[in-house]
Amino acid sequence: MGERISVKSTAGLTALAIVCAVAPMSPRLVERVYSNGVYAALQPVLTSASNLVPIALVDPLILLILAGWLILAGRDLRASRGAWWRSVARITLRTLAWSAAAYLVFLVTWGFNYRRVRLVDKLEFSGDRVTSESAAALGGQAVEQMNDLHLSAHERGWVSADTIDRELADAFDGAVRDTGGERAVVAGRPKHSLLDWYFRRAAVSGMTDPFFLETLVASDVLPFERPMVLAHEWSHLAGIADEGEANFVAWIACVRATPPHRYSAWLSLYQEVLPSISQRDRAALMARLGPGPREDLQAIRDRFARNVSPRVSAVGWKVYDSYLKANRVESGAASYAEVVRLILGVRFTGAWTPLRRP
Repeated sequence: MGERISVKSTAGLTALAIVCAVAPMSPRLVERVYSNGVYAALQPVLTSASNLVPIALVDPLILLILAGWLILAGRDLRASRGAWWRSVARITLRTLAWSAAAYLVFLVTWGFNYRRVRLVDKLEFSGDRVTSESAAALGGQAVEQMNDLHLSAHERGWVSADTIDRELADAFDGAVRDTGGERAVVAGRPKHSLLDWYFRRAAVSGMTDPFFLETLVASDVLPFERPMVLAHEWSHLAGIADEGEANFVAWIACVRATPPHRYSAWLSLYQEVLPSISQRDRAALMARLGPGPREDLQAIRDRFARNVSPRVSAVGWKVYDSYLKANRVESGAASYAEVVRLILGVRFTGAWTPLRRP
């Protein structure tokens, strides 16, 4: 009887997870009830609590789940007494139940944000403004800003890697409000994780823990990269799930803050623009770079050459691409580059304030 109950409960939990994964939902309903309701109330509580702890809470969670699974699996195998198939069945049922439960928790604590209204539907956006010529012009603007800001940014310096950058957090709050956010967001304290080994080898700069809503940053991220990485992860804390949209909000926050933040914004955008323009325009932009930005870009390339494993990176990004597509991000990992399309297509007023639809 106990085993049958276990089978039934596992089947029910798995079925519920599948329904939640595939059932169509109204983006406006998700926006109103979840993103600006349940999640907006939950995020300040979870992030404020996780900010009090210096370690990444997701690390002990992963270790606890892994240890528990191994201990229970070992117990099942020892108790099999030759009927190994029963042990395999128990282990399989447990794995399904735990996976379904973890997915349902993920949806409640963060995951339903994938179903919310997209920024192109909130802001005044026109695809007609997105052309190769406008992309090249944006790249030229990035070069000018990098050359102008490099000295002042480096002279002022950057905030310590393990503290919340308050000036950036203030600018970020404004960027969230201007892109449709209705509630204040608690900025996450930057933390390193046991996943750092993977981050560095897979060319992952940061991650938002979807369970404790904390901000994880790779240990090899350079100081002039860090503002954009932090603002990007904070955008996820604001419930912006799409990677390109998170880059867009992060860019607005940084470009409206101090010289070090602005430099980080234009440096990041320059790298995103290059793949979207012709080889001739790319060469022309690179020729206009000053020696300071050239050195910083070379430092980024050196960081990747020193730490990134092509095999780990390829597998990791393929898995993440599949994950994003499974969560209804059609462009998958390519959504990171969506920031260029958004900056070109969205109408702005002064101080890079995007115009919102009525």
